[in-house]
Amino acid sequence: MLSWQQSPSMALMQRERAWVEVNLSAIAHNVQQIQSLLSSRTALMAVVKADAYGHGATTVAQTALQAGAQWLGVATIPEGIELREAGIDAPVLVLGANHTPEQIRAIARWHLQPTLCTPKQALVFDEVLAESPQHCPLPVHLKLDTGMSRLGTPWQDAAAFGQLVGRLPNLTIASVYSHLATAEDANQTVARQQQQRFETAIAQIKACGINPPRLHLANSGGTLTDATLHYDMVRVGLAIYGLYPAAHLRSTLDLKPALQVKARITQVKTIEPGTGVSYGHRFVAACQTQIAVIAIGYADGVPRNLSDRMDVLVRGQRVPQIGAVTMDQLMVDVSTVPDLREGEVVTLLGRDGDQCITADDWAATLGTISWEILCGFKHRLPRIAVSQSQIDHGRKRC
Repeated sequence: MLSWQQSPSMALMQRERAWVEVNLSAIAHNVQQIQSLLSSRTALMAVVKADAYGHGATTVAQTALQAGAQWLGVATIPEGIELREAGIDAPVLVLGANHTPEQIRAIARWHLQPTLCTPKQALVFDEVLAESPQHCPLPVHLKLDTGMSRLGTPWQDAAAFGQLVGRLPNLTIASVYSHLATAEDANQTVARQQQQRFETAIAQIKACGINPPRLHLANSGGTLTDATLHYDMVRVGLAIYGLYPAAHLRSTLDLKPALQVKARITQVKTIEPGTGVSYGHRFVAACQTQIAVIAIGYADGVPRNLSDRMDVLVRGQRVPQIGAVTMDQLMVDVSTVPDLREGEVVTLLGRDGDQCITADDWAATLGTISWEILCGFKHRLPRIAVSQSQIDHGRKRC
């Protein structure tokens, strides 16, 4: 579990070498923005897997629920247990597949709701639950594969899958769902094909006399793209954290990035022309250069492949990172920022004055996605809650 400080004192902030700031007001704002797209029949599931995409699972979950989310989504049983141990009693869907008797008993004990992906998995669940002397039928969610080619029973076999689970005495169907592979794409051909397959499968299930109480298909991309994808619930991850799954969706909602990454300067020095910097001397100073050593590195989640390819913000100015990013430290060229002192704060992701660097910027440089950037910040960086005014300096948007 990540360390978390709800209301950091100045002393705490001063002793941290590097940290992640999380704006809970932005999380609440984003939840409310997403809800504005939904009809009254559609519930919002806040996906808080991977420690809420690096933002801190329990605190984000509590914030999202207070803002109006009704469900929570996690990937693993321990993630669900962490929420329960924090006193959260909202329904929690475990999105990953689980099969062992120990996993099944833990799901039942902690009142989690599992995803069932195959008939075999359903039979194992029913058998293990039958051994419990005291239990109610366990709510389960049937996963169909409509084109993601990941977890789930083939959509063509949905009716047989539903009939099997419907006959098992220790299980009760809580929902049927699938996952969109290309929901955020401007070209919606594949998403429409998946939706049609999903609706065909549901019609076949209903023709067998089974009426699932809840249907869900949309992720963040689907939620922002088309209301016909909303059904009875949407499962939203990235958008809750203030990022858009695709650039063309930016006009859909006013989302606020909730995460900033900051670190302190530990040393300032001047190097002469011809001096190499960091491992391999991939950067060599062409002229006299003032550099600052920053107390954060790839062990904290700053990708080493950003070496010599990223900027940071110092006193509201962009300055270039130079040399190889090392495990615990990186160096920046601060020749344009006079009189820097040790202990000053550098912003790696977030806003400082009129300048802003986002997870999307890093992702574009690396040829990856913002999801990976957010999930990459390691556990030794404490998560610290900050106010709206602290994080965006007058509600300026990244």
